Amino acid sequence: MTLPILDMLVIWWDERQAGELSIDKGGAMHFVYAPDWLADETAPALSYAMPKQQEPFKDHACKAVFGGLLPEESQRTAIARALGVSPDNPFRLLEALGGDVAGALAFLPKDEEPLQDHSETAPEALQENELAALLDRLPAVPMLAGEGGARLSLAGAQSKLPVVLTADGGIAIPRPGEPSTHLIKPEPNRFAGLAANETFCLALARAVGIDAANAEWREVAGKPLLLVERYDRMILHGKTHRLHQEDFAQALGVPSNRKYAAEGGPTFRDSFALLRSAATRPAREVLKLADAAIFNLVIGNADAHAKNYSLLRRENGEVVLAPLYDLVATHMWKELSPKLAMRFGRAATLEEFDREATARFAEESGLGGPYIKKRVSEIAASVGVNIDAGLTKPGLTCSDGVKELENAIARRASKVELLL
Repeated sequence: MTLPILDMLVIWWDERQAGELSIDKGGAMHFVYAPDWLADETAPALSYAMPKQQEPFKDHACKAVFGGLLPEESQRTAIARALGVSPDNPFRLLEALGGDVAGALAFLPKDEEPLQDHSETAPEALQENELAALLDRLPAVPMLAGEGGARLSLAGAQSKLPVVLTADGGIAIPRPGEPSTHLIKPEPNRFAGLAANETFCLALARAVGIDAANAEWREVAGKPLLLVERYDRMILHGKTHRLHQEDFAQALGVPSNRKYAAEGGPTFRDSFALLRSAATRPAREVLKLADAAIFNLVIGNADAHAKNYSLLRRENGEVVLAPLYDLVATHMWKELSPKLAMRFGRAATLEEFDREATARFAEESGLGGPYIKKRVSEIAASVGVNIDAGLTKPGLTCSDGVKELENAIARRASKVELLL
């Protein structure tokens, strides 16, 4: 039996209505494409998991795709508390936060249209004390939920905030309807050195030849943070445009709470199959994913799950593997599990890597064993060479913590080479 609709949000792609997301009196969500969107052959599907069709998509698909745009774990709980809604009600969270999310979409009430997303006036940068005070409030009010008209959302369990970077490098809060250009990731108290770790790992990936997000280490009122440039935004003629993206969990219709392969989430076999089906030039993107998996293994990142890999639709419509993000050498914290979010072949932990794991990974990726072995060797060697050469780390100066990280990753790279 179909229950009556309780409320509805319009989903916009830039200035076009792409569809409607509704919630019924039983709390289930439904999504249906707009007729004009379906009739336009150039209009893409909003998700690989939601191909264009006249029939509505039900609650499970809506939670996986649209619920996957929301913060997770303690961040989600804190936001729900600040808004006075249930953390298990993604519709109400999207209603409050869905103005600026990952990708090209915006979720607005049915009587509201997208606000002007470009202004002739420049955003006003926050003073250091204002930014410091804002960051102090984030643990209690993630994403500034309910404050000052902000309607911002980013997935993940770590605290972060979408912002706009001004012409002189200052940081500003996006005005209503304005796409953010960067995101801030404050360093959690319990993981000292995390911002420097991620800054280093992203820079190392780019040095090795892997496409990764641009980021820099900054300090505000004595507290470190990571400032990351959004790859799903493009500035053209002074105006910021949104590019669509979705992470692998969304694309495969898997809810965020099952993002780990051990919990039934996507595996590398699933991920390679997705790229072969969804990417415009799959042969190239499959090789990029193999390199990404190898790089995460070499640096010791055990937490590279399905929401840390994404599909990106470029401005020309080409679908590619998005630049890597959330690159952290997790083995630097002994309290973090060494269990891999996705097995690398037979290896379930960072320390179980061996020749058999390489051979199994080659089979799961659909690539030849000799090729994968060669890439593992080349990437491990390149990691060592770039560390020895003195890597440029945006915003970071030499410190004992960074040196310890460099030495630890260099040792891992040497060990990986010896195990082949």
